[in-house]
Amino acid sequence: MNSYLALVAPSHNRVYADRAPALMAAELRCVADALVPDGVMDVAPVEVAGVDYLGFETAAPLTGDPLRAVSALSGIQALYLREGDEHAALLRPVALERPDRFPSDLVTILKYQGKTNEQFTRLLLTVTAMATAWPERYLDGTMTVLDPMCGRGTTLSTAITLGLDVTGIDLDAKDLEAYQAFLSTYLRQHRVKHKLTSGGIRRNGKTLGRRFDVELAADKDDYKAGRVQRVTYLGVDTTRLQGLLPAGQTNVIVTDTPYGVQHGSHGDRLARSPLDLLDEALPGWVRALRTGGAVGLAINRHVAPRDDVTDLLGRHGLTVVDQGGYGGLRHRVDASIDRDIVVARKG
Repeated sequence: MNSYLALVAPSHNRVYADRAPALMAAELRCVADALVPDGVMDVAPVEVAGVDYLGFETAAPLTGDPLRAVSALSGIQALYLREGDEHAALLRPVALERPDRFPSDLVTILKYQGKTNEQFTRLLLTVTAMATAWPERYLDGTMTVLDPMCGRGTTLSTAITLGLDVTGIDLDAKDLEAYQAFLSTYLRQHRVKHKLTSGGIRRNGKTLGRRFDVELAADKDDYKAGRVQRVTYLGVDTTRLQGLLPAGQTNVIVTDTPYGVQHGSHGDRLARSPLDLLDEALPGWVRALRTGGAVGLAINRHVAPRDDVTDLLGRHGLTVVDQGGYGGLRHRVDASIDRDIVVARKG
């Protein structure tokens, strides 16, 4: 057996930091079940010389894709191979092989009220990707991502960092403008080769909203050769996507479900529950999802009970994934938010 210790990265959010080791343990199980042959064993917190780690064991040494999979964990800062016994342990550093193509500041620079914790956003994306029929595509940059309630783009920036094509949808024009301004400035200041276009969205002769599209590449030679990432932001109602997204082309859909109405329709109702919004929006989302793809929803159990969300996803033809680490992702954000992740697969 091979014994490893993962050092958990610190978080600027104290509440999240307190739960980060347990969340990373659940995330590790999701990743290992998908991409580590024979999985991982004995996953548990470990203290060595007064420092807290997440310990686990593998049947074979971590190399190649299994090492890259562990390196993609949202909260991992460093990895060590533990040698010797508990009284005289030697920690041998293992170089992480991160799939990231851009530095983390792409995700952390933009600050705004209500922003979802960046580590949590990456965890949500990772565990959802592991539930698809092609988890390896998360590591090689060929997975396509959709956030149908993307706000100011934390999911979009996370996907870009990982080299993935991503589409975001949000009704709030201010969010679209803010993210477009941020992304274009970031790419320009970091001298990333890119092309940005923007314009209106029309259907049946009516203007539905605005959009912008970006083609970019971390490597200039890749850009010249046409090997680019594609980013699209659609400023439209997420419940009215007919004709706006290609059917069966998205691998992963992830979103932090809202507690207000800004992502919903401009209909007659001034307010509605997240469950009502999901019920109306899911047909369009599922239509865009490829068979074998997965949906990952961050929910607040106080306003969207897990059982209700599970039943709703089932009514829309999705199968909830709840084995392994998927049952250990619940955590408290504050007194009013009891957050959990529900992941469901199509087909």
